[in-house]
Amino acid sequence: MLLKQTLKKRITLFFFTFIFIQGYAQDAYTLQEVVQIAQGQSLNAMVAKNRQENRFWQYRTYLSDFKPRLLLNGTLPDFSRAILQNRNDDGSIGFIDVSNINADVSLSLSQVIASTGGEIFMSSSLARLQNLSGIGIGTQYSSNLVQIGFRQPLFNFNEFKWNKRIEPLRYQESTKRYNEDMEGIALEATRLFFNLLDAQIAYEIAEKNLANNDTIFKIGQGRYDLGKIAENDLLQLKLNLMNSSQQLTQARLDIETGQLALKAFLGNSEDLNGIRIMAPAEPPVLIIDPKIAIEQAKANREQFLRFRRQALEAERDVARARGESGLNIDMFATLGFTDRGDNLVDAYNTLQDQQSVRVGFQVPILDWGRQKARIQTAVANQELVNSTVQQEELNFEQDVYLKVKQFDILRDRLIIGKESDEIADRRYFIAQKRYLIAKISITDLNIALQEKDIAKRNYLSTLRDYWQSYYEIRQLTMYDFERGAAITYQE
Repeated sequence: MLLKQTLKKRITLFFFTFIFIQGYAQDAYTLQEVVQIAQGQSLNAMVAKNRQENRFWQYRTYLSDFKPRLLLNGTLPDFSRAILQNRNDDGSIGFIDVSNINADVSLSLSQVIASTGGEIFMSSSLARLQNLSGIGIGTQYSSNLVQIGFRQPLFNFNEFKWNKRIEPLRYQESTKRYNEDMEGIALEATRLFFNLLDAQIAYEIAEKNLANNDTIFKIGQGRYDLGKIAENDLLQLKLNLMNSSQQLTQARLDIETGQLALKAFLGNSEDLNGIRIMAPAEPPVLIIDPKIAIEQAKANREQFLRFRRQALEAERDVARARGESGLNIDMFATLGFTDRGDNLVDAYNTLQDQQSVRVGFQVPILDWGRQKARIQTAVANQELVNSTVQQEELNFEQDVYLKVKQFDILRDRLIIGKESDEIADRRYFIAQKRYLIAKISITDLNIALQEKDIAKRNYLSTLRDYWQSYYEIRQLTMYDFERGAAITYQE
């Protein structure tokens, strides 16, 4: 009778397990699918895309500084009424009422010369003055048909020249940063994926252990009634059953916690309610050369571009300090045609040439060592930046090298862990059969059960470490060693 009940329970358990597996297979997500969802719709992905878009428009703003600018300016109208002082013909001063309307419009075209830091420009303007009271009541016009000029600083610091070297690097940094952010999302998705997978596997283990311990307890109870086992063994069997029940309850809560965490990270999509995942298939077995990994990291990582930019910025600051501390000369010159008249036509009838030239200079005579201190500060900062960059490069290379070596160890551990899991599972199956025919003690059965569970968890832990290390190396090098190509997410 006991054997029939046991057989019936096993058939029922197998049936429900089969139904569960069928539903699980239909709704479960793979690791690659979870990573793709995270990179496509997670809040982290949106932040990364917004940051990249922001940097793109900053770069477009920088590029516009080197394009010609066409501006239309004007005042329409400017009305004024006031009582002002006025010098009379005899030299005396009196007050007169003044009331006028001014209007003007100008069109200007300018272009920056990045190589010299200067600017050339061309403009045309027209002004109208209408006196409503006071001296010279009437309307007058003044025109500048065309005016061409330039501004050119000499010996000064040229901001434009340095921006042309630094800003493209900054934009390239943002592009590589975006790629690294997406790989960081893959790494975080992997961590949450395995958190949920651990909970699911723990639930399956606890469920299976509960069914097995329930069967073994009932068989043990029958043996106890027949006097074949001691009460202590029966109590141990009951304790195992109770522990399995508690573990199943905890595993169920862990699954819910893992689902909520993963769902929140993936974007809280309604399509992911009750999300379940399946254990990854055979992971990619990769042989990674540390030298190639370091070379790819230097070529693909944002960090190395940042090192170059920081060195250039330090060099720029030295040039700025030197350029602003010595002789500064500013040249300004214009050439054009102008006229005036009582009507619009007269303002263009007899055009006269117009020229202006101005040269300004500034020479420091006595500054109590201020300029020298500024230069030495910039030089010292440049040396500090260069030393820091060299140290950070060395540290980064060491990190990549160690991570590759750890990945090699994990690859070997993964193979051993899988074999250990299969052996421990087979050993427990045999121990269970032997216990049912009274060939081993309950202690031996418990040992086999513990070793089975430990081997399973160790294998899953190694599998987690392997996949996380896989995505860490991808992020560190921004290189896909499976495809043999650099990683990019730019459209």
